[in-house]
Amino acid sequence: MSRIGNKHITLPAGVTLEVNGEIAKVTGPKGSLEVKLNHGITVEINGTEVVCKRANDTKQVKQNHGTTRANLHNAVVGVSEGYKKALEMRGIGYKAVMQGESVVLSAGYSHTVTIKPDKGAKITVVDPTNIVVEGIDKQAVGQTAARIREVRPPEPYLGKGIRYKGEYVATKEGKRAAGK
Repeated sequence: MSRIGNKHITLPAGVTLEVNGEIAKVTGPKGSLEVKLNHGITVEINGTEVVCKRANDTKQVKQNHGTTRANLHNAVVGVSEGYKKALEMRGIGYKAVMQGESVVLSAGYSHTVTIKPDKGAKITVVDPTNIVVEGIDKQAVGQTAARIREVRPPEPYLGKGIRYKGEYVATKEGKRAAGK
């Protein structure tokens, strides 16, 4: 039994869902997304409620049931509210600058690193040490933010690096404190 797959999706005002074969198109005030429906899953629309049903109880179809429902729900939330991830840079000389759609990062290397956003995501530099990634596609927003963080992940001794806003980084004492 898929607990996630059996949950109903409620469509907010202004959001529509159309199913054409194996593609579900979700349209809302922020844009539109297409979601591929996995094999063995059908989608029923009852007014403002959407229900995902599976054709049989084979293992693969059961696995696809929850995944398809989660992907549809993420698309509905994306076109109605959108997704947003905030990152912050800590370290001397660490800064970010916009260059067209891309962001250029100075993160302690001898060179700068340029990150271009995935389709469905948009990068904004609030100030030189704060970056915001937002868009309607949850996967694109998360992947773009992860690629930015990957340039210089926070290190455990001084906490320097790029981290998500509010992320806790456990710091270690270091060699000098352990010798006493």
